[in-house]
Amino acid sequence: MLGKLQKLLVASAVTSALLSPMVHAEKWDMPMAYSNTNYHTQNANLFAEAVKVATQGKLDIVVHGGGSLFGGKEIKRAIQTGQAQIGERLLSAHANENAVYGFDSVPFLATSFDESIKLWQAAKPELEKVLAKDNLVLLYSVPWPGQGLYFKKPVDGKSATKGVKFRSYNAATARLSSLMGMQPVQVEAAELSQALATGVVESMISSGSTGYDKKVWEQLTHFYDVNAWLPRNYIFVNKEAWESLDKSTQSIVKGMAMLAEQAGTAKAQQLSDWYISQLAANGMKTAPAQGQLLTDLQDIGKTMASEWQEAAGESAASILSSYKK
Repeated sequence: MLGKLQKLLVASAVTSALLSPMVHAEKWDMPMAYSNTNYHTQNANLFAEAVKVATQGKLDIVVHGGGSLFGGKEIKRAIQTGQAQIGERLLSAHANENAVYGFDSVPFLATSFDESIKLWQAAKPELEKVLAKDNLVLLYSVPWPGQGLYFKKPVDGKSATKGVKFRSYNAATARLSSLMGMQPVQVEAAELSQALATGVVESMISSGSTGYDKKVWEQLTHFYDVNAWLPRNYIFVNKEAWESLDKSTQSIVKGMAMLAEQAGTAKAQQLSDWYISQLAANGMKTAPAQGQLLTDLQDIGKTMASEWQEAAGESAASILSSYKK
């Protein structure tokens, strides 16, 4: 059943459609890395439907979930080069290109949805500057629930994690892995189930959403709720494709994007605790990180925060100044 914000998104689309003249249709392809059952992809489908209705079919966005059109690590380049017009990607996956992309993955900087929203608003101006240089236009962003640690054994601190093969999905998770003495292994979301089943990885940090979607209880046994950060996916458009739209269509797309961001964020909040309850219901031991494990993570967080500020330089200073106001 549609939530209130989702209903508002559809209603706004219908209202816009009544005010828009019929014109020639344009098709945009929208590759996404996550499965069609994931709420990010479902939210994007709703956004695409709303845009089509609101423009009376002038702009038809076709969502390709689960890495079916381009793999996760290929999506940004595909949009930059015009192979597709619009796409979604994990924001921090690009932190190796520019540290600004990793603002959402600084451990313990923003550990709740309210803090995540505030940090997002603080970072948007700096992010938009970086995206402009990359031939991209920002539309909207939706967070994941807070990140927790998954293992196939009980863990009471980093002394118990040495040598463990750890799934990394961005620079922050790779660094966290190294600081905990684990072995980082780069694995995209679409490849995670196979990597766990074959022993390529045996632990990870991720939200309850990923754990639930991938049924990780089939290989892993313990989930430690950390809320280290709330990573974000973001939706972006090729600059030339965006500029090819008339001002009226751009305005409609921006309006639908704003509502999609609100609807997706609300959905993430709604599902956050439910995902963890489902991990427990399927046999995993779930608990907050505490004791030496929490102390070790907080110390690592301080190190990583300092490293990010140094790497992002003046942009980090601007983001943090705005965030802390």
